[in-house]
Amino acid sequence: MALHHIGFVVGSIEKIVERFARSVSAQWDGRIIADPLQGVRVTFLRSTTSPSESLIELVEPSGEKSPVQNFLKRGGGLHHLCYEVDSLIAQLQLSRSLGGLVVRQPLPAVAFGGRQIAWVYTADKLLTEYLERG
Repeated sequence: MALHHIGFVVGSIEKIVERFARSVSAQWDGRIIADPLQGVRVTFLRSTTSPSESLIELVEPSGEKSPVQNFLKRGGGLHHLCYEVDSLIAQLQLSRSLGGLVVRQPLPAVAFGGRQIAWVYTADKLLTEYLERG
């Protein structure tokens, strides 16, 4: 399991991305991805000093019914950690055995070329996204 990215919920990617990237010494490729299955728009930032490090994901709700809309209404900010795993099914079984709650069953993610993701609240209330390696 490897940390793939850290997700932040924001009100508008376009309004914050340049400032956010500067503040964390990251670069932005200008690409924003709409994911209708998740009800969000996302973009990724990459470290300018160490491009192989984990990414930062900015997540913007794509409408009032977006699953991150309520989080944004409470102020947004740090939202989740995403780990890349070899087997999503095995990871979900492990997460359940450790007291985690699967809050979103596996589904394809547009931002990752259709690779499967799933969402889990750990027993300690950490929202974790798992991304199956391609």
